[in-house]
Amino acid sequence: MGNYQLITILGPTASGKTPFAAALAHRLGTEIISADSRQVYRSMDIGTGKDLSDYIVAGQTIPYHLIDIREPGEKYNVFAYQHDFHRIYENLRAKGKLPILCGGTGMYIEAVLKGYKLLDVPPNPALRERLKNKTLKELGTLLASYKTLHNKTDVDSAQRAIRAIEIEEYYKNEAPDVNEYEPIHSLVIGLSLDRNLRREKISKRLRTRLDEGMVDEVRAILSTGVNPDDLIYYGLEYKYLTLHIIGRLTYEEMVAQLEIAIHQFAKRQMTWFRGMERRGIKIHWIDATLPTEQKIEQTLAFLNQPEQECL
Repeated sequence: MGNYQLITILGPTASGKTPFAAALAHRLGTEIISADSRQVYRSMDIGTGKDLSDYIVAGQTIPYHLIDIREPGEKYNVFAYQHDFHRIYENLRAKGKLPILCGGTGMYIEAVLKGYKLLDVPPNPALRERLKNKTLKELGTLLASYKTLHNKTDVDSAQRAIRAIEIEEYYKNEAPDVNEYEPIHSLVIGLSLDRNLRREKISKRLRTRLDEGMVDEVRAILSTGVNPDDLIYYGLEYKYLTLHIIGRLTYEEMVAQLEIAIHQFAKRQMTWFRGMERRGIKIHWIDATLPTEQKIEQTLAFLNQPEQECL
């Protein structure tokens, strides 16, 4: 299997990454490290698509990592993720396993594949005060003016945009060395989905999750004392459902706006993945609609072909 140290499975939301990764892990006798910025939170299950049944293959539960490791309301970032990832990764490699990294948070994936040296950026109260009355659109325009690498994929709330700007400002004055960890030689598999089919799957999945009790899930989290602003910070489902629960959106407004936001999120994910390719990461794209067994065979073929650089 060449000198690969990792298999990475990425793709836009609703492309079926987790069941495919679990089936591949079952075939290879290995474990999965999640690369999802929201599935790290306990109790945030339906809204993050944390279907743990996906990890059961042929009656066996595939071991998974970096899911349910933080409480709702806590802030988690790529700096923390990179360090958590390497702790798990090095342990699995020591056991002789070829780990599978699976998720859709492009910055998390790229940070560990490239070994970027990241900084633990402290809050900047003065900057936050200066930006607090700007709209999300204005914040997005400001964020786009920065040239450094930051995860713009998940920026769909003002809090997240301000935090992203805070990070960019800090990096302007405290630029880190290029690497903290060695880059990881990974086979990178991308699951591709026709745009129209992707939109159809996203819309169908949203309605399924609403039927499964996603609103009640968010209401239950808020009832534990989590500040609504902290859930809004997470964006997407948790932003719009919280706005509905606290009375700022009707149910119909919430569904309509959330559906648009998820479609936009998937588009930003694909933009990030294309950027990864421009930055030198080779992604082997596989049709997401193929049967699982075919996707596995294609992946194994890539894994066993003559060595080629993926980074």
